[in-house]
Amino acid sequence: MGTTTKYLSSSFMLMILIFLVMGCEVIKCSVSYDKRAVIINGNRRILFSGSIHYPRSTPQMWEDLILKAKNGGLDVIDTYVFWDVHEPSPGNYNFEGRFDLVRFIKTVQKQGIYVHLRIGPYVCAEWNFGGFPVWLKYVPGISFRTDNEPYKAAMEKFTQKIVGMMKSEQLFESQGGPIILSQIENEYGRERIALGAAGDAYMNWAAKMAVGLDTGVPWIMCKDDNAPDPIINTCNGFYCDKFSPNKPYKPTMWTEAWSGWFNEFGGMVHERPVQDLAFAVARFVRTGGSFINYYMYHGGTNFGRTAGGPFITTSYDYDAPIDEYGLIREPKYGHLKELHRAIKLCEHALVSASEPNVVSLGIYQQAHVFSAGEGSCAAFISNFDTKSAVRVVFNNRHYKLPPWSISILPDCTNVVFNTAKVGAQTSRYQMVETNSQLQSWETYREDTAALEDGSAFTAPALVEQLNVTRDSSDYLWYTTSVDIASSEQFLSNGQNPTLTVDSRGHALHVFINGNFAGSGYGTRTNARFTFSRAVNLKAGKNSISLLSIAMGLPNTGLHFEDWTVGVERVELNGLDQGRKDLTRQAWSYKVGLTGEKMNLVSPSQTSSVEWTAMAAIAQNHQPLRWYKAYFDAPNGDEPLALDMGSMGKGQVWINGQSIGRYWTAVANGTCGECHYTGTYRSPKCQGGCGLPTQRWYHVPRSWLQPTKNLIVLVEELGGDPSRIALVKRTTRNVCVNAFEGHPMVANYQLESESTNTKRMLHQAKVHLWCARGQTMSAITFASYGTPTGTCSSFRMGSCHAQNSQAVIEKMCLGKERCKLSVSNSYFGSDPCPNVLKKLSVEAICSNTV
Repeated sequence: MGTTTKYLSSSFMLMILIFLVMGCEVIKCSVSYDKRAVIINGNRRILFSGSIHYPRSTPQMWEDLILKAKNGGLDVIDTYVFWDVHEPSPGNYNFEGRFDLVRFIKTVQKQGIYVHLRIGPYVCAEWNFGGFPVWLKYVPGISFRTDNEPYKAAMEKFTQKIVGMMKSEQLFESQGGPIILSQIENEYGRERIALGAAGDAYMNWAAKMAVGLDTGVPWIMCKDDNAPDPIINTCNGFYCDKFSPNKPYKPTMWTEAWSGWFNEFGGMVHERPVQDLAFAVARFVRTGGSFINYYMYHGGTNFGRTAGGPFITTSYDYDAPIDEYGLIREPKYGHLKELHRAIKLCEHALVSASEPNVVSLGIYQQAHVFSAGEGSCAAFISNFDTKSAVRVVFNNRHYKLPPWSISILPDCTNVVFNTAKVGAQTSRYQMVETNSQLQSWETYREDTAALEDGSAFTAPALVEQLNVTRDSSDYLWYTTSVDIASSEQFLSNGQNPTLTVDSRGHALHVFINGNFAGSGYGTRTNARFTFSRAVNLKAGKNSISLLSIAMGLPNTGLHFEDWTVGVERVELNGLDQGRKDLTRQAWSYKVGLTGEKMNLVSPSQTSSVEWTAMAAIAQNHQPLRWYKAYFDAPNGDEPLALDMGSMGKGQVWINGQSIGRYWTAVANGTCGECHYTGTYRSPKCQGGCGLPTQRWYHVPRSWLQPTKNLIVLVEELGGDPSRIALVKRTTRNVCVNAFEGHPMVANYQLESESTNTKRMLHQAKVHLWCARGQTMSAITFASYGTPTGTCSSFRMGSCHAQNSQAVIEKMCLGKERCKLSVSNSYFGSDPCPNVLKKLSVEAICSNTV
């Protein structure tokens, strides 16, 4: 008996071992597709995905971000692969820290969801040089993204490197891993057309190369209608319901549903109403779409010098459902979560029906009906009128639709979701100064004239900046001298000559004899600019020092190999001889700042220069100065940021880690009321007029030690570092604003399992919640009836339940979260019979300690 038991136990263990070894050979892991959907392990799936870029957050944030994405109803995490950070020099690879791609994918796998790996390796993404390493520009004979052998060789080598890593770690779905899709190239359609035959040849080569890597999962190409079989062509944009793939047997996929838009220094802050985003997704699904990826779901931060553009802000928040700091953005997150749940209820009908039956219900109204037999039926009823709500008749029942909205009926009868009716709460955040003070400020003046160190060199004309810096620094000094005769008339009449500098971009600071004389800037859309200003010259020899600054290399377009930065023409006007061209005289050059070369940002190197106590400086608002201070890590676990509102422009580091570029350039543009109806474009809903585009800069808590954290910054223009503050991001107030009978997926229940019929429980419920460690300390508004307004501007209506405040306070005061019903019974009576009522509540959130 004992021998038999031992034998059975050994046999069982052997079977387990065989199963583990065989992996997907046993369970038949596979990914394929047909016209209806991506097919995973034999099942067609409606898939919701979200972009989270691993270098734009820290490894310590990844698990929380991915869990929030999963809880928000996502099935897939999408990320680009960033060539420049992984191969900073030819053949030298970096997959450490924020760049640990394998760790990121395994973190997704741990949460039980999938990955779409967009290898590219061109990424765009408002990332420096589109994700290309700058050394690639200097490969002999190279021409980017075309039928060019040097480029194709480098691209293939890197793509093979990434695919090889994924295979060795068993990360493709065909191996039992989470990667179900991969992308080759990126948004190539316009470039392919511009390049003609060379573009077509390159695209076909890239597709064949990718498929030949034998990953066992489908490959896609986004925004290129000519993607060859078996590559799936996909759509990017604010709306994709007009898109169809280039072959009838390919699924309809939306690889970038833009959740908001990026910001640029000096520009407005962009927002996209969640009602419109939900409307766009529902429109896509009702026309056969089966894969939707939100770009971005978490935007994160452009740490270091990774921001592209040029002039893209360090924040890459993107108005995403999870904000830059990793906090849930409500109502965007909650409303989309409910949308995902509603569409998942329709999944069987959506992926099984051959084509929807489209029924006209009015001039701007339609129903898309999906029937799959055996009682499986789902309907999407739409109203494209941008101004008016309508009542329509569908299947002999009446339905009211707000303007610019879609109602989802998973059984062709009951509405479980309407894109314009938001039941999720609104959360408002605030930046609160922490208990951590930045102490012992000291300063070091960058020398604006000296070029005596060994890195300087001289050339007989102006040189292009990138050819010299190779993007090792944002900064390049151009220095020359000019002799002024004592007989020059301007020395006596005071009419100083004008210095004119033409720059290819992106920014410029001018110093005459070591004194600051002014600045010039390009823009994201036109990097070129001209600086022209009267300058104070003296008799004899005068030094002219031009500090040219790159503000992130462009990330879109053709011929990356031809892109240029820096000064291209210099002249003086107003001398006795008239015009003096300085372009082709001798210039001296120095890459970077002295503080960069001495690595002043490092805790181990900061003492390598003589710092001066800031109190000893008569005027702190001076250009081109380094500053340093120390601080202890603040209490709590809230996300942290630096308030840089008192500064001008520069870069900042914490404990040697680069937070990124900062610039308090004020937003120029038009602010106005933002309404969700009508076609969205990035200028539609803008905010921040008259304020710095970006004031706060994310400081990851994982970069801090308990005490004596070092902050170092270089200020280009002048500012007051004593007013820099370390702040924490906390919830200030939360609001709900929901109508009675508000459709909710949670209310959609089986009435009878035997008959499988369904009914709606029309008593709407809403949730109010503060962040962890907070409770509701005050209810500042509560009204059940006909209140008007929005969060922070609610007003009583003509109908109001007098006990509204008391009921809400009893349920919510002193609690982290509470659940409320929007119904007469909840408030004990009907304050206005035969009137559609709603509940509006606003609460203040406060820390519990």
